[in-house]
Amino acid sequence: MTDTSAASKPSGPLRDVWVQFRSHKGAMFGLITLSILIVAVMIGPYLWVPEKLSVAQAIKLKNQGPSFRFPLGTDQLGRDMLARMLLAGRISLAVGLVAMGIAIVFGTLIGVLAGYFRRLDGPLMRLTDMFLALPLIPLLLVMVMLFRDRIAGIIGPELGAFTLIVFAIGITSWMATARIVRGEVLTLKEREYVLAARSIGARPNRIILRHILPNVISPVMVAATLGVAEAIITESVLSFLGLGFPPDFPTWGRLLYDGLQYMQVYPERVVWPGLAISLTVLSVNYIGDGLRDALDPRIRGR
Repeated sequence: MTDTSAASKPSGPLRDVWVQFRSHKGAMFGLITLSILIVAVMIGPYLWVPEKLSVAQAIKLKNQGPSFRFPLGTDQLGRDMLARMLLAGRISLAVGLVAMGIAIVFGTLIGVLAGYFRRLDGPLMRLTDMFLALPLIPLLLVMVMLFRDRIAGIIGPELGAFTLIVFAIGITSWMATARIVRGEVLTLKEREYVLAARSIGARPNRIILRHILPNVISPVMVAATLGVAEAIITESVLSFLGLGFPPDFPTWGRLLYDGLQYMQVYPERVVWPGLAISLTVLSVNYIGDGLRDALDPRIRGR
């Protein structure tokens, strides 16, 4: 009898996606780089603990260059730049992930409703067009200036700044996701399995949850990766303009803003946070490109 135990098993869809993703060199570079950054900002502050210095000692050590004691030097107040970079990375990545989550949830909701219900398509798409027509950065600046002090008075300056910034970025970044999801839903709702479910009396919410949403996960995942990069850049712009987080609550954008006036004398003060932002955004964009190719069955089958 022929031994069939050595026969190769058919690969599953997740394995096919991973094989296609792994073949994308840029995506693998982005995944490795982003993983290193995430591990560094999550574990680094526990491994690299700056020494406790008095105010007088810190002032004497201000604006130091890189050394064994301070690998990335010190800032204008004598604080260890490596420790601040690690803490800033935590906040910047958290802003990107949370703001992306808000934008994806809101954009997916708008896209599904607009694509599935014809009577809602016109009003929701006009709302999307209105948000697309608004200038993003001036709108964010106005929101931060109007509500920052009020929210800080309720839940504190640090948590208030985080809540306001991630909500402001998320609520102004959902439009691209909504358009992508709407286009997918318009196609999916005419498929045979959706028409069959509708013909047996399935309710719209059940059709959306069981048949529509699982099939729009792929484009939503790609939009999510690109949304993280966009949110990090937007937060960096706000912090660079001095309207982001408070000075004692560092982000990479805030470190850029603090080092701007010392750029000609101490260029490394803006090189390190700028390099961290660039690597993060580049890595996320490469991962998005790899996911787009891996989740497309037409490309995966080549």
